[in-house]
Amino acid sequence: MKTIKRIGVFTSGGDSPGMNAAVRAVVRTARANDLSVVGIRYGYQGMIKGDFVEMDGSSVSNIIQQGGTILKSARSDEFRTVEGRQKAAQNVLDAGIDALIAIGGDGTFQGATKLNEEHNVQVVGIPGTIDNDLSGTDETIGYDTALNTAMEAIDKIRDTADAHERLFLVEVMGREAGFIALETGIAGGAELIILPETLNNLTDIKANLNEVFRAQRRSSLVIVAEGGQTGGAYKLGEDLKEDYSKFEMRVCILGHIQRGGSPTARDRVLASRLGYAAVNALVDGHTNAMVGVINNEIKITPIKNTWSKKKSINYELLDLAKTLS
Repeated sequence: MKTIKRIGVFTSGGDSPGMNAAVRAVVRTARANDLSVVGIRYGYQGMIKGDFVEMDGSSVSNIIQQGGTILKSARSDEFRTVEGRQKAAQNVLDAGIDALIAIGGDGTFQGATKLNEEHNVQVVGIPGTIDNDLSGTDETIGYDTALNTAMEAIDKIRDTADAHERLFLVEVMGREAGFIALETGIAGGAELIILPETLNNLTDIKANLNEVFRAQRRSSLVIVAEGGQTGGAYKLGEDLKEDYSKFEMRVCILGHIQRGGSPTARDRVLASRLGYAAVNALVDGHTNAMVGVINNEIKITPIKNTWSKKKSINYELLDLAKTLS
């Protein structure tokens, strides 16, 4: 492991509120350690194109409250190839970058793992994804903001559902993980929560809906994670239409509203802690790892473990949701 003098930082994959706070913490912690910092714009695609920019303390002024990412993000099919990763690694070397800090989710960390394995690029990851589906941390940057954004929307939908006595199917993000659906469902008082991990069989869904209707509720709110066997809220609505034709059914897709907006205080603090920890991890000699928070303590996890081991939802919360609904 060579001495770290120059760090490259980038955001990749889907953006999440709080990424800017993490970038800010990385830059200012690095400068406090007399390290220079290079911002890599547009993620791995920018790495391939050599889209690098020098950063200092003033580069990250007044960004902690901003959603999105000042370094931008992009998908990169070219990086999926051996040749693309070779270009990226060579550009990192030519720029004099000794180590990378990658802010993103499982796809970002899979790419970082390949850079390390194929080209010995030193890298530390910071978990930034609204899905909260990475092992090695209790919470990812952007998750709390996404929960609050979804909850506010669901509260408004509940008002109109009650006014018209309608059945609402509300789709939230979470193609392969039901963290957002589960917690927003509890916070929004949903009568039914449909997750990729459980309750994704149409027969079981109908049985649960029948129980809801037997309770003679004036309106019903069903939270649907976008993934799973149901195919999302629109597909589920079509599958339920015939059996529940006497109910006025509406489908609402919250979509990318969950990724936007100013990060919550919780996400800003989490991002700041993790940005600070990532730089210190590199200085202390860690590489090919991710910094996370477990039981409110900073923990370092091999980066491959964060995406290769599936993170489980809290099944106690699932039982709670069933009881309270």
